[in-house]
Amino acid sequence: MTTEVQIDPKRATDYETVFILRPDIDAEGSEKVISRVVTAIEGTSGRLTKVESWGRRKLAYLVAKQRKGVYVYVRYMGFRGTVAEVERNLRMLDAVIRYQTVLNAKDIDLSKVTVDPEEVKVRRIELSSVDDERDETFEQSLGLADDQSPSRREREREREVEPVEAAPAEPAPAAAEKPAAEA
Repeated sequence: MTTEVQIDPKRATDYETVFILRPDIDAEGSEKVISRVVTAIEGTSGRLTKVESWGRRKLAYLVAKQRKGVYVYVRYMGFRGTVAEVERNLRMLDAVIRYQTVLNAKDIDLSKVTVDPEEVKVRRIELSSVDDERDETFEQSLGLADDQSPSRREREREREVEPVEAAPAEPAPAAAEKPAAEA
């Protein structure tokens, strides 16, 4: 015996999902992943409320052998099965290395929710191919260490290690004449 659950189309649940893409993904690949998530949300009668790209950031620990990742934030209203469908799609994509969904609020009236079209617009993620971010130590991120560039530090170390050139050695004095041995 199965029980059918009635879903009130006016009442939804507010969710937010953050997923991390591989750092070497191009803009076109990231766009495909985001559009697939949007399609999954809309396919389950959900409503997208916000999409943000947080860009490439350093991860707290290695995830799938990666030190950095491209973060994407998606907020949406959905019904039962929406989160399962979004996470199923994220699981199937190789470009996604981690994701997490959080329930923000239950029983929200969809007719009272207004969505700004600018926040829902899926923008192209501009990722530079050159990683110009400098990896900072923990002390530097807290502002406790000097802000010397590594190349400057290396130059200072080289100066300390370089041997001081000694003055050219004086030629050996001519052999001193020895007094003749007294016979």
